[in-house]
Amino acid sequence: MLEDRILYVDAEAIVIDKPAGLPVDTPRAGGDSVALRAAELRLGFQRDPVAMHRLDRDTSGCLLFARNPKARAKFQQAFESNLVEKTYLAVLDGVPDGDEGLIDLPLAKVSTAAEGWRMVHDDAGKSAQTRWRKLAEREGQCLVEFKPLTGRTHQIRVHAARGLGAPVVGDPVYGGAGGPMLLHSRRLVVPRGAKPAIDVTAPVPETFGLWLDVLDGAHAA
Repeated sequence: MLEDRILYVDAEAIVIDKPAGLPVDTPRAGGDSVALRAAELRLGFQRDPVAMHRLDRDTSGCLLFARNPKARAKFQQAFESNLVEKTYLAVLDGVPDGDEGLIDLPLAKVSTAAEGWRMVHDDAGKSAQTRWRKLAEREGQCLVEFKPLTGRTHQIRVHAARGLGAPVVGDPVYGGAGGPMLLHSRRLVVPRGAKPAIDVTAPVPETFGLWLDVLDGAHAA
């Protein structure tokens, strides 16, 4: 039940820890989705809450919902004004040069009958920027913190694979398939004017394995 995954709730908003494998929107081919199960998050309200952004099917973590039209308009303005702070964790298959930086690669959508659609680096595409910071590395892989400054589809996944030369582990489109995709929406901060900001952190899933020890050590330090 999605209600069991609530991280934050008040009269305006709900934030859940979306599980990997569950798409936000209902796929064209049908199947389960957050949208189909939104009624689980009514919590006494008459209308379903509305998801304010998207996470890929295989990405876990913080997902914000608006509980009424006024809140929806407020949150939409915050997203459009790039005021929402999003922090992701990912394990990359490879170790990029340097310890931190800014990836600035415009993105565009391409589609073929054989491979379907994907996002690619295209200088004529939409602006896309992501800050990154390496947290740890071992055995040819590394744990990286990403902070997207824009909100393009598959942005972190493409920026990791093309901008850093190291795709997200388990990424079936931009890397090598096999195992779960290790990309997690760790923290979400949403300003609300005079009201306190929504500031939520989602627990890192067990699929991150030994990297959980690195995170526990960093928190202890």
